[in-house]
Formats: sequence, C-alpha cells, structure tokens
Amino acid sequence: MPNVETGAPPYGLAVFNQLDAARAREELLACCASRAFAERVAAGRPYSDTDALAAEAGRVLAELPWDDVLEALDAHPRIGERPRGPGREAAWSRREQAGTAHADREVLEALAAGNAAYEERFGHVYLVCAAGLSAEELLRRLHARLDNDEETERRIVREELAAITRLRLAGLVAPPGGAR
Repeated sequence: MPNVETGAPPYGLAVFNQLDAARAREELLACCASRAFAERVAAGRPYSDTDALAAEAGRVLAELPWDDVLEALDAHPRIGERPRGPGREAAWSRREQAGTAHADREVLEALAAGNAAYEERFGHVYLVCAAGLSAEELLRRLHARLDNDEETERRIVREELAAITRLRLAGLVAPPGGAR
C-alpha cells in the first residue's frame, strides 16, 4: 500500500512491468489521467529501465489528441488550491504545489484570479509543473502565459504535462525504500 502522505509506491520498475494490464493502467492514471496515455504506456511493458519508460511516456504524450490532453487536465487541481483526500495523485499534487503552502493571502488571491482568467481564455485549468517553484513564480508564469496564442499555449501545456508525468512516473517505479 502506498504511503498517502508521500505518494511512495509499493514497488519498483520490475514489479510494475509484471502487473496485470488493468492494474498497470490504474497506476499510470495517477501519473497522467488520460485513459489513452495509460493504455498505451501499459501496453509498452516491459520497460528495460526508467529512461525507456520515460521516453515512451513522452512519445505518447506528444501524440495524444487534444481531447485526451484535456481529460488529463481535468484531474489537476488549480494552482494554489490544495487537493484534498487520500491517494497518490492528491499526495503528489500537494508535494508539487508545496511552494504555495505558505504563500501570503494576496498572492493566493492573485493566483485564484489568474486561474479564472486563464480558464476563461483557454477553457481549461492552468497547468504548470509546480515542483520547486514559489507561489510568486507560479503567478509570474501564469500572467506571462495569458498572452499566448492557442497554439503556443497547447504546446506549453503538453510540455508541462510531460514534466509532471515524468516526476510522477519516477515516483511510481522508484524501488521500495528509495534505493536505485
């Protein structure tokens, strides 16, 4: 059973490679909530190493139709809004957005307003790989991206989704106890 606070998985790559297809898809959905992504990456097993898994995930993400990207985006909380509840995906989101945990109220209110403006402009949640970024930096990036055209923003969203997915995949297949 994974540790719901850290999102630590119960196994490494070798065990992931041996999961039945349904369980592998379920685990992959915690990394990227596109059913097409989970299906294709699970079908590519066994992976020789984590680099091969990451490379295949990147290829799949780059080829997903936009509707499948939107499906993945639907699972992401807004920046500045802490996901609630147990589970690996919520734990990962909390950890990834740690830079907003102690942000002052003005910055959080500006993020909320920026999220609303972004969603009005682009029709989906503002997605950014928030790991290691402060709330102020996330807000700067959000404001900069509001000026993007649709094509540019879709490219950036795919890049950000790929970055988040790489982090989560690394966590998913990390050997128990963190040894590599």
